[in-house]
Amino acid sequence: MSNRVHRMPFGATSQTGAVDFALWAPSMEAVVLEHTPAGGQPSSLPMTRDAQGWHRLTVPGAGHGDSYAYRLPDGTRVPDPASRFNPDDVHGPSVVTDPEHFAWTDDAWRGRPWEEAVVYELHIGTFTEEGSFNAARERLGDLAELGITAIELMPLADFPGRRNWGYDGVLHFAPDASYGTPDELKALVDTAHSLGLMVLVDVVYNHFGPEGNYLHAYCPEFFNPGHQTPWGAAINFDGPGSRTVRDFFIHNALYWIEEFRFDGMRMDAIHAIHDETRPHIVREIREAIDAGPARERHVHLVLENETNQASMLVRDGRGLPMAGTAQWNDDLHHAVHVFATGERDGYYADYADDPVGRFALALAEGFIYQGQPSAFRHGERRGEPSTELPPQAFVSFLQTHDQVGNRAFGERIHALGDPVLVRAAMACLLLSPHVPMLFMGDEFAASTPFQYFCDFGPELATAVSEGRRSEFGGFAAFKDEAARARIPDPNAEATFLASKLRWRERGTRAHFSQLSEVQQLLSLRHSRIVPHLAGMAGAGRYECENDTLRVQWDLGPPADGAPPLRLHMLAHFGARPAQGVEMPPGEPIYSDGASPVPGHEGAQQLARGAVHVTLEAVHAG
Repeated sequence: MSNRVHRMPFGATSQTGAVDFALWAPSMEAVVLEHTPAGGQPSSLPMTRDAQGWHRLTVPGAGHGDSYAYRLPDGTRVPDPASRFNPDDVHGPSVVTDPEHFAWTDDAWRGRPWEEAVVYELHIGTFTEEGSFNAARERLGDLAELGITAIELMPLADFPGRRNWGYDGVLHFAPDASYGTPDELKALVDTAHSLGLMVLVDVVYNHFGPEGNYLHAYCPEFFNPGHQTPWGAAINFDGPGSRTVRDFFIHNALYWIEEFRFDGMRMDAIHAIHDETRPHIVREIREAIDAGPARERHVHLVLENETNQASMLVRDGRGLPMAGTAQWNDDLHHAVHVFATGERDGYYADYADDPVGRFALALAEGFIYQGQPSAFRHGERRGEPSTELPPQAFVSFLQTHDQVGNRAFGERIHALGDPVLVRAAMACLLLSPHVPMLFMGDEFAASTPFQYFCDFGPELATAVSEGRRSEFGGFAAFKDEAARARIPDPNAEATFLASKLRWRERGTRAHFSQLSEVQQLLSLRHSRIVPHLAGMAGAGRYECENDTLRVQWDLGPPADGAPPLRLHMLAHFGARPAQGVEMPPGEPIYSDGASPVPGHEGAQQLARGAVHVTLEAVHAG
């Protein structure tokens, strides 16, 4: 057993027999520490300010479990922005947490190579009925048995109230107490590692939530009014004083990876991070990871980036990522959604002209938009060429929390789409060289929605509820006020409860067939495809005619003496069967919906939703 501690200049740092407290607040001339020992009496202790705006104090006898807050000159009490635990929510005092308190058992864990990743996105509060770290921990064995190799936790940073997606976090170092304690989160990660599961955490470095962010009150230097965002002044990554702000987030990344042993992060909406310095904060975080925890184990950095910046995913001469390991591939999702559901509103219009052909392009090259003008964005060009990137630079999916939860009623694609086409798209996804991701419940076609929910204070709650309904007013289905009134209230507890998975569904006839099929596809992926993914150097090739797509990828360098392998995928998404289709070369490793055509040797008929995958040994000459 061993312990892990991430040392940082922020927050409360436990020493032998004492605790060091440090708060950066250049605009404050004086700050008082209000300290309450566990089971003891509170005291008010003036802090010492230095020339750089740091307020510091060492308190002998302080330790694990003590509560504390900072009192500003106007009497306002604020939690520590680097609090490791805030059990009384974002407005309450922080609690000293000694990382040495938890004993790990995963000393042998070195992570997993990225090409082995099959990601499962989950929300702790709705993944189980109990909605806790401990309850999620009990379900990890089911995911490992399914063939999942990485879980991705939606943001954990302390948010206001008892329920939230997590993107309204304001205390970036404190796991939200509604899910459990820091030690219970560590136990979840420790158990995951014992099962061979990587654990990624979603982090939000582009804004703070609208309730509970006290930084504006005492540290305006944390924000740069020169960059305005939908949330107000941007986080100060490139203005005066930005070095300390950048360090805050670099330390946050290292804290999650070192102190909680996470195997990486998913960085939310980096296109909304305003940073004109070089290196960009994403690259600087990568450099810090590479110089630290990545020297001993695999650590991965996944990006969300609407602008499709392939430059954020480039590899160095050794094939290692220089910034992002991979990016969420919304393009692929959008193409599938159009042909599976028929919906063409909003941004789906950019994929409506040839959705199956665009799906083929996404499978082969990753991005669909690689610099072309977007009609939805009024002709603005979007994206950068991605053909030099390996397929593992793309995390692809049929749905995510965003694509489900941002719908008015939170319906999943299984409830909206043609089941034959959704089934075929799932097979293509899981047998492609991309890193596939399932959203919790995908594996058994969960009947429960995933709706937008939160738990703000009364004034903000009303504004959010009204705003949620008004934003759908532009859709034909919600022109009528009565129709908008049926949209679930985000602040109602019932909206949150309706979004919880029903695990008992997994064993019912209507859902078990999907579960079995996903498990079989993942077993095939791990045995036949994953061993050949390491070292893939670039894009695949594709063609699409009459809604029948063909994609082929040259796999990674073979073992000595073995011929190179090529992966072929053939799939038909047309309304009628395709006749006389020439089958791809190689050994069939998966075939569903293809049948011989009498009198046509080598040609077959493809049923609607047919998928055929082969592995070809490519011999020289």
